[in-house]
Amino acid sequence: MKKRYSILIVPISIIVHLIIINVSFYLFNSETYNLKQQLFITVFWLLIAYFSKLYKFNRYTKVPKIITVLFFQFSIFTLAYLSYYAIFDVLLNARSQAVYLAYVFFAITVFRTIYFWGLRKYRLEGYNYRNVVVIGSGKDVEPLIKFFNKRQDFGFHYKGYFDDSNKSKTAYLGSISEAFTYIKDNDIDEIYCSISSLTNDKISDFITFADNQVKTLKLIPDSKSLFSKMKLEYYGYVPVLSVRELPFDKPFVKILKRSFDLFFSLLVIIFILSWLSPILYFLIKRESKGPLFFKQIREGVKGESFLCYKYRSMGVNRNADIIQATKGDLRVTKIGAFIRKTSIDELPQFINVLKGDMSVVGPRPHMLSQSEIFKKIVKKYMVRHFVKPGITGLAQVKGCRGEIETDADIKNRVKYDIFYIENWSFFLDVKIILQTIKNAVKGEDKAY
Repeated sequence: MKKRYSILIVPISIIVHLIIINVSFYLFNSETYNLKQQLFITVFWLLIAYFSKLYKFNRYTKVPKIITVLFFQFSIFTLAYLSYYAIFDVLLNARSQAVYLAYVFFAITVFRTIYFWGLRKYRLEGYNYRNVVVIGSGKDVEPLIKFFNKRQDFGFHYKGYFDDSNKSKTAYLGSISEAFTYIKDNDIDEIYCSISSLTNDKISDFITFADNQVKTLKLIPDSKSLFSKMKLEYYGYVPVLSVRELPFDKPFVKILKRSFDLFFSLLVIIFILSWLSPILYFLIKRESKGPLFFKQIREGVKGESFLCYKYRSMGVNRNADIIQATKGDLRVTKIGAFIRKTSIDELPQFINVLKGDMSVVGPRPHMLSQSEIFKKIVKKYMVRHFVKPGITGLAQVKGCRGEIETDADIKNRVKYDIFYIENWSFFLDVKIILQTIKNAVKGEDKAY
């Protein structure tokens, strides 16, 4: 079975969710059953699902994305469900309704997990698949071909590629001009065209062909292109491309991330900094004269500067704002070496998070002098300033932290920072925080 029952995937999911919600509602509210309330929660579940795009997913949708949408759905549905009692002035049994909501969320999560796992197993068995071909070759399409071959559970059957110059690789099917006949004769569903391998006229030919043959056409951007993240919008009837649409542009994401930052920073300040600061004050002052905190101007969101706090790990010196710490740096004190190795020196930055200068997770802020240098080395360096800098980040947990010794060091750091910015999710933040704690406990080689 190729795609005969594909149309049923979303309806089955919707029906099962509604059965769980409504049957559970009846069971948990049998004594005070209210048909009006049942209709209310059913309508609101579907409305919230429409706006959260709960049922709008593709076979290649990532698990963190699915979890994030499900979390959003549950959160808003809980507010809608409880609002019924306030709107219609109905007596609320908080305990029984909390149990109901918990049961519903647990049951739906379990069903969705089994459902997605079952679909992937089903596709591995050779069902619910899409026949695909690639037009063009080279480094732009190689990762996609590897993805098709490696992730059979997504249900893409890669048939091969067409190209006029590169004919040496496996699964070569012919020249680009031969692709049209092959696609029609072999029941191909999706066509992936490499922009770098085709002229504008050829791309236009494939677009027209795909429209006429009712085939799905997708374009693979040039790896050097600045337009890998674009969104098509209409100003009236005029199409406009937004070059960079970020998750952080959405109001809900801004509220969620800021709320988490406030909650997490307050926990650290109250339960850690409150007792750790007096201890470190004694130890730091005992070894070298100077303040407990080291304050340094760093570059933040939109390139604006702010005063970044750290526990002082060096003796007071004139070069602290200019020269980055290096391995075996004589300026670092004994207690300073320990707090740098365990990243304890970064903890005062939770004050910056509370103030709104920083976030718990994001690209690490650099000294102003460093930023001026890095702008000349990495073309997209300033993209990392679209969001607030973080105490930790994806680049740091991937090993790109500490001293920048070569151009490759900063290029790799920026690469991870941009990936984080463009692919943010709440659960990615949680994963980075947990990995940061793990790294801090075992110590890091470049934390000096």
